[in-house]
Amino acid sequence: MVSIRDVAKRAGVAISTVSKVLNHYPNVSAKTREKVNAAIEELGFVPNSIASALSSKKTGRLALVLDMDKHAQSVDEIPMQYIIGAINKAKELGLDIITVFFTMIQEMSVDEMIRYFQSQSIEGLIICGLSKHDKAIYKLVKSGKFKSVLIDAPGVDANTSSVHIDNAKAQYEVAKKFVLESGSRKILYIAGKKNGYVSEERLKGIRQLADELGLTVFIRTGNFSELEARKLTMQYAKNKDAIICASDLMAIGAMKALIDMDIYRPVCGFDGVSLMGYAGKQMHTVKQDFSSIAAGAVEELSRLMEGESGREIIMPHELIRIKYLDVIS
Repeated sequence: MVSIRDVAKRAGVAISTVSKVLNHYPNVSAKTREKVNAAIEELGFVPNSIASALSSKKTGRLALVLDMDKHAQSVDEIPMQYIIGAINKAKELGLDIITVFFTMIQEMSVDEMIRYFQSQSIEGLIICGLSKHDKAIYKLVKSGKFKSVLIDAPGVDANTSSVHIDNAKAQYEVAKKFVLESGSRKILYIAGKKNGYVSEERLKGIRQLADELGLTVFIRTGNFSELEARKLTMQYAKNKDAIICASDLMAIGAMKALIDMDIYRPVCGFDGVSLMGYAGKQMHTVKQDFSSIAAGAVEELSRLMEGESGREIIMPHELIRIKYLDVIS
């Protein structure tokens, strides 16, 4: 049986260095990491943690993979709802689940990610917040090594399902209700992130509405940031009738900027987070039940792990107006 000593000898490094590579320590040079990984592959070395997991035939361990950066300024409400929903559903189904953040794996190669999740005895992944920039994670999903459910990203195949609301439809619906009530014609639209799947779908919705109603829509990217939305509002809102934001967090930034500018413009958000209630004004928004979405993703992953094929699941959304009394009641 191949040992860690054999790997160290083949790679020409110390045993401790091999251990650091296996445990993804950051202070190992890329060249050394490549040599150790090459030796592991040549010798067919399986770390004890993986071998133990395989021999015990434990099943049903999942990883919830979250991009916290996307929600960094939103008091963690959205990711916490994902975590709560996933944990509760996993417990109900008798599954074990761990939470992994993008920052923990984003510097890894695909092979390193595979070994990392295998060392944790992971069979299935639920990934939230995937964008077109996350190529290595997409390759991990497409490798077929794990059953996967993508929240708010496409990619259905035999091993992968996608769970999301209809973002284009939801953006169209809430913006139409907002525009018709306010009588607005010149709109500042603050989009999410460039190359983000959710952002692109919401842009489709606002463009469809603009074409239908003959609106003038000025589009800028706010990166789901309250600060960025504030800056854009300060720069462009004076000659616009209203502001529509692709997230509630950006809507709050826009509203605060308008207060500081001492002008009134109606503002529309998206997501339905309770933080919206503290913005000082009622705002139209789209409410998503993030806990239910995560629970549905766990249920779908369980189905995939039982041998079923991947599919697309559209979750419901609701058009609401959030106000302070809704939050404290």
